[in-house]
Amino acid sequence: MTANRGASHAHVLMAPLASSCLGQEDASSKQPRPGTPNASPALPPCSTLYVMAKLHTTAQQPDRAYLVAADTPHTLLPANESIAELAELARTAGAEVVGQATQKMNRPNVATYIGKGKLEKVNAEAREKNANVVIFDDELSPSQQRNLERALGTKVLDRTALILDIFATRASTREGKLQVQLAQTQYLLPRLAGQWSHLERMEGAIGTRGPGETQIETDRRLVRGRIAKLRRDLEQVRRQRSQRRQQRARSGVPVVSLVGYTNAGKSTLMRAMSGADVLAEDRLFATLDPVTRRIRLPKGETVLLTDTVGFIQKLPHDLVAAFRATLEELEEADVLLHVVDVTHPNSMEQVQAVTETLESLGVTDRPMVLALNKVDQLEPVEGVPVEGYDEAVEVLRDTMGQPGNVVFVSARRKWGLDELRSKLEVALDGGLEAEEDALVESPAALLDELISTKTG
Repeated sequence: MTANRGASHAHVLMAPLASSCLGQEDASSKQPRPGTPNASPALPPCSTLYVMAKLHTTAQQPDRAYLVAADTPHTLLPANESIAELAELARTAGAEVVGQATQKMNRPNVATYIGKGKLEKVNAEAREKNANVVIFDDELSPSQQRNLERALGTKVLDRTALILDIFATRASTREGKLQVQLAQTQYLLPRLAGQWSHLERMEGAIGTRGPGETQIETDRRLVRGRIAKLRRDLEQVRRQRSQRRQQRARSGVPVVSLVGYTNAGKSTLMRAMSGADVLAEDRLFATLDPVTRRIRLPKGETVLLTDTVGFIQKLPHDLVAAFRATLEELEEADVLLHVVDVTHPNSMEQVQAVTETLESLGVTDRPMVLALNKVDQLEPVEGVPVEGYDEAVEVLRDTMGQPGNVVFVSARRKWGLDELRSKLEVALDGGLEAEEDALVESPAALLDELISTKTG
């Protein structure tokens, strides 16, 4: 979805009522007094007579989005929680969420994603709430998207298109823009046929045989050419990044890479540890382009701390592939610093989503330090947050102890940063291997024990 954005300007076009003003002063002296025969109503001063011609605004209104999710078995998040995340994505893209619906089913309908009855209900509710876009919580096939747009009579997007739109607004460097453009173009290619469905109805008519097919094939050639060029440009970017990584390797400066679910606090932690002027906002995918800064460990060693793009469940495959140049930074990391929002109700599932992505990238073989972030927001008693770092640590240790590669931190309050630097130092020295029995083999399982302590 391309969120509607625009400057807001209200224009009131007002014109003087010239015919009333014309010679008003002269006429007033000749008008009969009120109450006398043929008296006319007294006119207000000329300067106050205006005609309001038009009132309008040039500001584009936000999309009104209606959300739909299928509640199927074996999904990482329950449908109600996944659609809540979809709502946050929609708001991040600039839309106003006006309604939502879920349907429990074994698998999505191959033609319309949801069943016929639910589709009719979605159509009625979306129209009632004046929704101008319906967003589905999974990637739709091109035929599903076409069928849904015909049935609903409005724009239909899926989770993949929504994430790609957010990435497009976040990309600020040439590398980031190239990667997003490649992912968007690859997403578009199989969906071109639907753009020319109006010509399919003309097939067979004299003088019109085949124009739709010809146009589709022309567009496909253009899109494939665009994809090939983007890949060549990104290959050049990869080579440049590889050269920079080789230079860093020759310098002998260790690399620590921040990983984590989007909005877990990675950029805030980067700012807290390095003093870097890195954008840190409470929204999904606030930062996209990788940032590297130097930090100093307790014994004086300098290391490079790199912040990469945040992960999310159902991360589009094309996006992972397109961002290979950025994600390859993880391959050169000596230590991974996995940042987790310990207060999030789905932190366990978020950790699992990050772990699965790291496994797909083949980088789970290196030491990892788990930073449980936002401990300042823990509420051992409902509605009563912890008063300080010591209390937060006590709450967490009472629940799960403290395995060797786990650190409790608050990036916002700068709690626990000294301990985190010490833990990174141990990890870089290979000291975590000596504590193997105390390491967290399954961060998701660890956090499963913690859920009851988040809100009392």
